[in-house]
Amino acid sequence: MKYYSIDKLSNKMPFIAAPLIGTETVTVLVMIKTGSKYENRKESGLSHFLEHMFFKGTSKRPSAKLLSIELDAIGGEYNAFTCKEYTGYWIKVASEKTEKALELVSDMLLNSQFPAEEIEREKGVIVEEINMYEDNPLMKIEDVFEECLYGDTPAGWDTAGTVANVKAFKRPDFIKYFTKQYGAKSSSLIVAGKLPKNINRLAQKYFGITPDNNWQDKVKVKEVQKVSALKKVTKKTDQVTLSLGVRLGKFSEKDEFIVKMLAIVLGGSMSSRMFSEVRERRGLAYFVRTNTELYSDTGYLTTAAGIKRGHEEEAVKVIISEYKKITKELVLTDELRRTKDMIKGRMAISLEASDDLASWYGRQLIYRKKYLSPEDYINIIEKISALDLKKMAQRIFTNANLNLALIGSISTKLETNLKKALTFND
Repeated sequence: MKYYSIDKLSNKMPFIAAPLIGTETVTVLVMIKTGSKYENRKESGLSHFLEHMFFKGTSKRPSAKLLSIELDAIGGEYNAFTCKEYTGYWIKVASEKTEKALELVSDMLLNSQFPAEEIEREKGVIVEEINMYEDNPLMKIEDVFEECLYGDTPAGWDTAGTVANVKAFKRPDFIKYFTKQYGAKSSSLIVAGKLPKNINRLAQKYFGITPDNNWQDKVKVKEVQKVSALKKVTKKTDQVTLSLGVRLGKFSEKDEFIVKMLAIVLGGSMSSRMFSEVRERRGLAYFVRTNTELYSDTGYLTTAAGIKRGHEEEAVKVIISEYKKITKELVLTDELRRTKDMIKGRMAISLEASDDLASWYGRQLIYRKKYLSPEDYINIIEKISALDLKKMAQRIFTNANLNLALIGSISTKLETNLKKALTFND
């Protein structure tokens, strides 16, 4: 079965065409290899702010209103996102609107004007976006965890930047960053869904004209931790939100899949170990989940939870206990089989839509040298053994990798007790 084709446009910009049977939609996605990890301190937050500005008008459509009218008129969905290592722009439409979607995204990325008055207006929007995250501990906790891991470096900074930075940005800052980071050298085009027969010609027509750029790579993350660490954000809340996990450092492609499976066994479902122990058996939290964040040069595995007041130390000890247990005992055959089947089922569901399929290949263009089809992915998962999981657990669950992030009303005594609890030693 042909899952995708990959080519390069005349300007050497990568282009993936991913056909999807049984859908009437097409998603056009452009991925830019830049994000908050590519910024210096003065630029922190600029990648995210710039993403907003691509919706404020082009030379052809000289206002946010005119642009949004045309976007809405094609009856699709559209949005953008900024992460630590990439920024994406997408439109999902009925298949017959494919060329219009390509033209619109191309116009936004090549001909946006970044009006100074729109920049000033948008500052208030972004400040409120920052405030929204600050007021939602479950959304904010991973930012605190990453700051605990990476400190005052681009990898540890919030993607949205600081309020002070946002208010200080001027139009020349946007032009300089855009000229450097946006262009054929750092961009990829993915089109997925019910593809028109002339999709290659259309891709070349609208994106083969993307100019080259002097793209600047990010500063590599330095892993310097030697002992467990804790970082807290004091905030008046009804519960304490925590993220307790380990840094991974550099890892191979096989390691990546093992770590992802390990996270699912630990806390990736309602039948997982963390859900059973933290929520079902002890009633310590409503939300508890283990997940991984894997970047191009580093990553981490962590368990996040909203813990009822007075039970924070108990929760930390239970989570660490589950981490320790998986370093000592092999995952049972039926649990391993259930986990693999869960991954296969979730993947089938997640790739039913053209936007999900486009995102699948878009992320691979950022992180991989070799692209995987869904079938390739499943084949790798099937080869992972219980011994692979145990060895990985023994490798990552060490005191030198252990970190705890907290948001809430945390007394000095509680902080001291939690620091003492941050150990895998019996």
